[in-house]
Amino acid sequence: LFRSNVATKVAQFILLGVGGAKLVDELGFNPDVYHLNEAHGISSAFYLLNKYKSLAKVKEKLVFTTHTPEEAGNEKHDIYLCHKMSYFCGLSIDEVRKLTGLKDDQFNHSLTALRFARKANGVSALHGVVSREMWSHYEGICPIASITNAQNWRYWADKQIYRAMEEGNDYAFDDRKKYLKKRAFEVVADQTGKIFDPNVLTIVWARRFAGYKRADMLTYDMDRFEKLLSNTKYPVQIIWAGKPYPQDYPAISQFNNLVHLSKKYKNVAVMIGYELGLSKRLKQASDIWLNNPRVPREASGTSGMTAAMNGAVNFSTDDGWIPEFINHGNNGFVIPKADYATMTVHEQDEYDLNKLYEILEQQVLPLYYDNYDTWRQIQKNGMRDVRFQFDSNRMAHEYYEIMYKG
Repeated sequence: LFRSNVATKVAQFILLGVGGAKLVDELGFNPDVYHLNEAHGISSAFYLLNKYKSLAKVKEKLVFTTHTPEEAGNEKHDIYLCHKMSYFCGLSIDEVRKLTGLKDDQFNHSLTALRFARKANGVSALHGVVSREMWSHYEGICPIASITNAQNWRYWADKQIYRAMEEGNDYAFDDRKKYLKKRAFEVVADQTGKIFDPNVLTIVWARRFAGYKRADMLTYDMDRFEKLLSNTKYPVQIIWAGKPYPQDYPAISQFNNLVHLSKKYKNVAVMIGYELGLSKRLKQASDIWLNNPRVPREASGTSGMTAAMNGAVNFSTDDGWIPEFINHGNNGFVIPKADYATMTVHEQDEYDLNKLYEILEQQVLPLYYDNYDTWRQIQKNGMRDVRFQFDSNRMAHEYYEIMYKG
């Protein structure tokens, strides 16, 4: 769904939406609820409109999850192109305008979904607030609730480190974390030829590369970056991994620049092939799981949840799911929010960068090296707090109770 050719993208949306709804019919399944996860499949609503002959009936059956915290990120396509490609299942453009309330020539997928669904949700408490505010000046939209994303504890968690925690065996806990780091560092050595030390604090930044996620923020101040990497009292290792979308050339350049930069330092690595296997290994390798998107542009984020399930400590800007999780200094570390709404992008980056280094230099590193008992407790608190509140069982229950029940 991230091709740059517009006609190809619209065709994909039709295949997903109309094709998905048709497939359900062909299988003889009669669902009580159709759940659109993002607006890519809203063409299904026009198929259902043909089927049920009533927008009110479609609304009864349709719910919608939005993932995009800014209006510009919600896709629009030329309404005439969509019509030409049968996106609207035989409806005329005038009929589409009347049903959707859209007045210009751009078909807004998300706005249509919000007008056709009986209920919608954002994917964190903060994202729900941002979404309600963002869409509030449009008429006819459905209520927008919040259901925070989650991850599957059974799949992601390292059961042995949890067992050591539950048994109160600190020796086994530390030994297991060190083993997980050592095993992950074999992958680092295979890819980069660099030998990482399991006794050294390891910072990992790994997820999709996108401008607002600021993968390279640590490098915005190269003097501090150099000092961080050459600190012999409090040594660190840094790993970056992830993938940019095809045709996202700024993100591709960012990744390539980090690869080039990493060649200068023995304690910096950039990994390729970021799929489930490597993702799990890097979460196990991580002491600090770094997450620094520009607030409030991260709808939720989930990588930090799975990192915490493997004994990593989250260090993040206060965005997405983080306000619901981190209690600073107790189960993770968080950059305190500033009045971002009044700041330029440059001012926001500068503020976050200074706070990131302050917390890293003055709190994180001394704690890890000089007070490991407290560090271990922060690890355990994060593992405990993430286990139930951010497990997919809770999320599935909330979707049923909040979105699916009449």
